[in-house]
Amino acid sequence: MKLPETRYAKSGGVHVAYQTFGQGGLDLVVVPGWASHIEYAWEEPRLARFLEQLGRFARVTWFDKRGTGLSDRVTGVPILEERMDDVRAVMDAASIRRAAILGWSEGGSMATLFAASSPDRVQALILFGAFAKRLRSPDYPWAPTLEERMAWISQIEAGWGGEVEVETLAPSMKDDPMFRRWFAAYGRLSVSPAAAVALATMNTSIDIRAVLGSVHVPTLVLHRTGDRDSLLGNGQYLASHIPGAKFVELPGEDHTCWTGDSGRVVEEIQEFLTGARSPASVDRVLLSILFTDIIGSTELASKLGDRSWRDLLDRHNHAVRAQLSRFRGREVKTTGDGFLAVFDGPARAIRSAEAIRRATADLGLQVRLGIHTGECELLDGDVAGVGVHIAARVAAQSSGRAVLVTSTVKDLTAGAGIQFTDAGLHSLKGVEGSWHLYEAVAPE
Repeated sequence: MKLPETRYAKSGGVHVAYQTFGQGGLDLVVVPGWASHIEYAWEEPRLARFLEQLGRFARVTWFDKRGTGLSDRVTGVPILEERMDDVRAVMDAASIRRAAILGWSEGGSMATLFAASSPDRVQALILFGAFAKRLRSPDYPWAPTLEERMAWISQIEAGWGGEVEVETLAPSMKDDPMFRRWFAAYGRLSVSPAAAVALATMNTSIDIRAVLGSVHVPTLVLHRTGDRDSLLGNGQYLASHIPGAKFVELPGEDHTCWTGDSGRVVEEIQEFLTGARSPASVDRVLLSILFTDIIGSTELASKLGDRSWRDLLDRHNHAVRAQLSRFRGREVKTTGDGFLAVFDGPARAIRSAEAIRRATADLGLQVRLGIHTGECELLDGDVAGVGVHIAARVAAQSSGRAVLVTSTVKDLTAGAGIQFTDAGLHSLKGVEGSWHLYEAVAPE
């Protein structure tokens, strides 16, 4: 899916960044947790896939709360009431009269308050990993003590900018180095260290127990059994105190809804809002994955100007698609100035890539081309898995002189008449170990 355009809504004197995407028949407004960055979020494949899945049955709008991400920085700490105004401002800017509201983690408190105070704008309320209050009390033993909370805030301040909280928020991803690096960068881009501490301190005082009985819209509460950040009792409390709420306990430990079994989360939300789930279409299959990327595209676009660059890019896209079709490749998606495609055989992938290299060279372009063969997860036309990441990293190593492939591809094309030149051992960003790569040339 193409990266959605970021727009701005005016809430009082504050500009709130938001995006709208998806083709579904209902509006879904997503209120993220305490810090977010709605553009860099799309760099994480699991989060991008989660959002895309929501967009298959809803028109999704989400935003960076004031003081975070791409929204205006503010003086002082914004209170829930001000943040609630931001929800209304975003809905107005996106021409949404009424919508379902999904709030995860700290965003659940804000979403609940909005549902209780503006039921005319809320079709339904969905909460994930949410809580009614952030400090323990005799009648609310599922929250941390003040001492535990303050110690956590001190750890956040000391470690901000690093890979803090991965083990707590997304334990299923703790051994994934690529995810850990993205997570650290996501935090840095979302808020500064001082802002992170200020927001965490403000969230410590959240207590919405008094408003739960005033929520009179259909409500779904989702909570994972082993959530390490927001214990299961938080979700059970919300469901038991919001009139008529439906509670679904999900297996897993992740606090982030888009890691772990995120497909189940989407299924529950879709069924609650539409009455039906999408038919499961997940499968795993061995595929040859091709990534292409125009070298120096930014500089070339600046040199040519918008109109000439658009014309050249259209001719490039036509040439690539022609060669994909010729060799039975399937275009999965475009990446702005490149393509992700898959083939049922590595030899066809190489021949298609070599034909793309020649065709784009005729246009005066140099294109990086990288291929890896590995098991992929198929999900409603998209592909995911480690194999996809490896192919992307192989393409990033390409100089554009030839098609670059892994040793797996080479070994699977013996006898195909393809020539390979040793390109040496390489470290692929985010992938463990050293990888032996080869330049492949297929005869015309």
